[in-house]
Amino acid sequence: MKTELFNAKTQKENGTGVAGRVIRAGGLVVFPTETVYGLGANGLDGEAVNRIFEAKGRPNDNPLILHIAKKSDVKPLWKHVPDIARTLMDAFWPGPLTLIYLKSDLVPDEVTAGLDTVAVRMPEHKTALALIRAAGVPIAAPSANLSGKPSPTNIDHVLEDMDGRADVIIDGGPCAVGVESTVLSLVGQPTILRPGGITKEMLEGVIGSVKVANAVLHPLGEGETAASPGMKYRHYAPDCDVIVAQGSPRSAAAIINREYAKAELEGKNCMIFATEQTKSYYKGKKYVIIGDRDLPGTLCASLFAALRDESEGTDVIFAEAIPAERQGLAYMNRLLRASGFTVLTD
Repeated sequence: MKTELFNAKTQKENGTGVAGRVIRAGGLVVFPTETVYGLGANGLDGEAVNRIFEAKGRPNDNPLILHIAKKSDVKPLWKHVPDIARTLMDAFWPGPLTLIYLKSDLVPDEVTAGLDTVAVRMPEHKTALALIRAAGVPIAAPSANLSGKPSPTNIDHVLEDMDGRADVIIDGGPCAVGVESTVLSLVGQPTILRPGGITKEMLEGVIGSVKVANAVLHPLGEGETAASPGMKYRHYAPDCDVIVAQGSPRSAAAIINREYAKAELEGKNCMIFATEQTKSYYKGKKYVIIGDRDLPGTLCASLFAALRDESEGTDVIFAEAIPAERQGLAYMNRLLRASGFTVLTD
């Protein structure tokens, strides 16, 4: 397949117009959002949705998210719109919050992996919204990466995975949030199935108590159903091993330095993901500073790009755990899955 590339800044109207027609015709479009790049198809066309799974090499028992351009677009997709959903939409849409509720008959089973619920969000990115409006249908879209790899947050990583697999790619520059949207189930007690830029604390400030699913920081149990993207399979994995060191900044650094030395003796090429607060612990070793521990959103914004870029020629990446609070919950969710839950403690 020959992929057509558009620049969102210089070819704005032409790019979304062409891409909208491709979506309506059953094709695939990669488009930028504020979280990560998405690989989109007509969310009401089961055959088109199946093309997403084929392009990604993604198991089709992993549900997708429907992206809409205005709040009222959710009405035909759910059996009804509960009051709590309206409250959350008013507070956080457009933005990086996905809401799950009971699906209507309009939504094909290919989107939901046969579940009776469907995930919906209204992105904040202007190009994403323009594309959805141009398409005139909800767009089903997971991240635009080959299944299991880190999600793409810049055009180079998009092209690495999707050039020749999608009909159109729209270059919208780097993604601001850097991790996928928060997924909140509204079936029963509100429960976070995947953390993101909208935090538990932010949600509770609007609707009160919110649970966090056990699978956010632990592997999905045998026989458990994946109710959200990113729950069931190993995700975000680069082309090397990832090892997470758990503990205080000083003790995590001590674990990393010890294991780094062992790995070097075995002839392995190593890289450390350091933070502004811990960089001094790694003198004489290869490391990159990926953000500030006190501002976990900075770690989220750079994690996926760092996993891709630093894995080249590397055998093992060592990374420090941080407290799973605020955006730190989203960071640890992605980091633990990238490592296959390989965690070292003293």
